[in-house]
Amino acid sequence: MNSYSLTNDLILEILSRLPTESVVRFCCVSKRWASMFVTPYFKELCLTRSTANPRLLFALAESGGVWSFFSSPQLENPYEKSPSTLVAHAEFHVKFSPDNLHIHHYYDLRYFSIGYASGLIYIYGDRYQARPLICNPITGRYAILPDRHTYRKAYSFFGFDPIDKQYKVLSMAYPFGPGRSKILTFGDGDMTWRKIKCTLRHESRSEGICINGVLYYLGYTSHARYVIVCFHVRSEKFTFINVERFCRLINYKGNLAVIYWEDDVDIYERCSGTPMIVDTYLEKNLDADANNELRVWVLTDIEKQKWSKYAYTWIDEKFFRRRVSIVGVTATGEIVFSMRKYTPKEPFYVFYFNLGRNTLQCVEIQGFGEAVTKSCSVRTFVNHEENHNVNDLKQLKSVHPPLVEPEYAESDSESD
Repeated sequence: MNSYSLTNDLILEILSRLPTESVVRFCCVSKRWASMFVTPYFKELCLTRSTANPRLLFALAESGGVWSFFSSPQLENPYEKSPSTLVAHAEFHVKFSPDNLHIHHYYDLRYFSIGYASGLIYIYGDRYQARPLICNPITGRYAILPDRHTYRKAYSFFGFDPIDKQYKVLSMAYPFGPGRSKILTFGDGDMTWRKIKCTLRHESRSEGICINGVLYYLGYTSHARYVIVCFHVRSEKFTFINVERFCRLINYKGNLAVIYWEDDVDIYERCSGTPMIVDTYLEKNLDADANNELRVWVLTDIEKQKWSKYAYTWIDEKFFRRRVSIVGVTATGEIVFSMRKYTPKEPFYVFYFNLGRNTLQCVEIQGFGEAVTKSCSVRTFVNHEENHNVNDLKQLKSVHPPLVEPEYAESDSESD
């Protein structure tokens, strides 16, 4: 059938159901198709479909700075399906290893940053040599950001403004050393680091999480108290929320929440670092005692800084506290835990914990072995949505592996 006999809306309706990799390839079909894919209508159509079918995103970090990206269906209300262990297949997307970018995550975890926001991943490795980058884990395209040399415990974060549709990287300097905090706006124009001022001196003590245009992370002040730093991505202003103790931040149904194990504080004091360092300590001390007393605080009133507090305890034969990380919450409210390490020929599990029922559902993820043959660490992200607001061909210009640049059909050259 000649495509010109179909209306544009019908063509877009059909194409919006395809994976992102296919959409990127189909930009090469003709100028007509390439122009349709960047329209607000098509982007909104794809976002609506992606939001309705969120996925788990897995980033497997192999030796030598090689990353492999997979995704699998994210179970919503998994308890309605079966009480036994379920199985989900991980779809392989791309093996990502840009040359000479030093994105190794295991040399010094105090300085390694990885962030996720609205479909893209930000990675910053070795603080002396690395070039920070933003990549699309589905297509493998990436953009290398300008150099950002930092001192000691500097940390960086990745956020998205849903109003102006802009991604920004926030780099917070170590408060007791040289250098200034800076911010970079990722877009079509010239990307440069701009100085930014924060009124509260603090160290960064967690990775960031972006909720409705606000980037949150845990800070530790010079007065030995914890605060949640709130960076408003659009206005580039800081506000702060007091919090009593060390914790991890999660998005609970669109609201900020904190989550922690009862013995997290003792472990943290031994490690003196970020949650990633705590996780590494747990991996090396699997035989140490660990209790499954989980605490969840949901911020119910941001103005008055009021929290609703909950506590949960459970036992499951497949759930080993020392081997999993808290990775987020689904739209229906299940807390998701994921194993931190993948070992070939051994099962890899993701767990869904339902707060209302106090029940745990185990899901075995299969398919990593199709591209990964050695043991490696795994970073898992919940509620992954493919964001077509990013123009892969224009903003994410670097490609790994190399792809052929778009060549348009001759039949369109004159009419378009």
